[in-house]
Amino acid sequence: MRIHQPKGDRRFRFGLLIIIFVSIALGLQSQPAAAASSAKRIVTENGMTVLLQEAHSIPVVNIQVIIKAGSIRDPEDKAGLANLTAALLDEGTATRTSVQIADAIDFIGGDLSTGATDDYASASLRVLKKDLSTGLELFSDVLIHPSFPAPELERKRQEILGALIAQEDEPEEVADKAFDEIIFGPNPYHRPAEGSPQTLPAIHREDVVQFYNDFYRPNNVIMAIVGDITEAEARDRLKTYFGAWEKKPVSPPVVPPAVPLSKPVVKLVDRDLTQANIILGHLGIDRKNPDYYAINVMNYILGGGGFSSRLMKDIRDNQGLAYSIDSHFQANAYPGSFTVSLQTRNAEAQRAIDGVLSEIRKIRSEPVSDREMEETKAFLIGSFPLRMDTSAKIANFLAQVEFYDLGLDYADRYPKLIGSVKKADVLRVAQKYLDPDHFALVVVTKKDAVKIRME
Repeated sequence: MRIHQPKGDRRFRFGLLIIIFVSIALGLQSQPAAAASSAKRIVTENGMTVLLQEAHSIPVVNIQVIIKAGSIRDPEDKAGLANLTAALLDEGTATRTSVQIADAIDFIGGDLSTGATDDYASASLRVLKKDLSTGLELFSDVLIHPSFPAPELERKRQEILGALIAQEDEPEEVADKAFDEIIFGPNPYHRPAEGSPQTLPAIHREDVVQFYNDFYRPNNVIMAIVGDITEAEARDRLKTYFGAWEKKPVSPPVVPPAVPLSKPVVKLVDRDLTQANIILGHLGIDRKNPDYYAINVMNYILGGGGFSSRLMKDIRDNQGLAYSIDSHFQANAYPGSFTVSLQTRNAEAQRAIDGVLSEIRKIRSEPVSDREMEETKAFLIGSFPLRMDTSAKIANFLAQVEFYDLGLDYADRYPKLIGSVKKADVLRVAQKYLDPDHFALVVVTKKDAVKIRME
């Protein structure tokens, strides 16, 4: 960085480097992207939705499972139940202990994991083709016959509690939790999927068993299979290992809507810090919002585009107020959040906040430039295939495409959806989905060192 040249010229060359990089990536990765769009959809007799993509170049099979049993289904006083249930799937079955499960999957060099998010629980399997029968025997066992041993439940509970307590020393985590509590209100997104130190002790084994029995049903499951397996083989294995899984009616979750803020809400969290950790934002969109693609373009220009974004150029480069800053729309099954996150010196917190609001108002008041549109589209379209550059990523992609009902041709349509966004669309969605007058502001810092004003 010793070569001196005009800032605009450096940025233009950096933008060109990005375009060149993603163009190379696009050429290298187009084959997996095309493969994802040719997947077959199968519905088993017991109601499980299966997406199958054959890929015979490498003798490996990847399986991604989504169970519609995320933390949005947790009772308020037992938050963390969905996450705990998912975490315990591979900790013991009717015929195997957690150690036996781990040893068996390690012996064949495979990988088996489980987890949960706000919207869904998940499980994944990766094995060599020659070990597929063994892998599926283990995988189906943890999904269909978990025993939820009491000692393992308590061990996992203490592990999660320890992680939650440790997060209290992480300013970013503290800010995230406080922000979500403000903007989501009664909506279950207001609480962490892991639960809290107050709710986890209230979860008993019978709660986990009941949660599993209510929601872990094949007709509530999406399974994506990608790898060295034919359709005939897949159908046969599905019947052998999952055919006995009994279906049962599953009601959709009841999710109270979050209410948009009627005025700015400011919360200062006192910590002995020299840096102010700031989150500013409000409610955003759900994944099915038809403006999703225009919002992606708009947000990339505003703050999602790393060093090429407006927030980075102004707050970091021009004013020197932060090392990094970004904006993000979290689009879930239900409306998520829009956030701008940054860290700055305590004395500069108000100046940084003012700068963020100024950039939000600017992108709402005037069209973005042609260069911003060209470079943003080039990056979003060019980098898209990188989401599918491995079989595991394709499996995860297919499962989420089905979960959010995007259509199996989504990989083909995405470049056109981004490419069709106009400057007028960017201005329209900025005006509709960004609100610099009604937002939540959370600052985690030393209170005495920061003075926040909202005009």
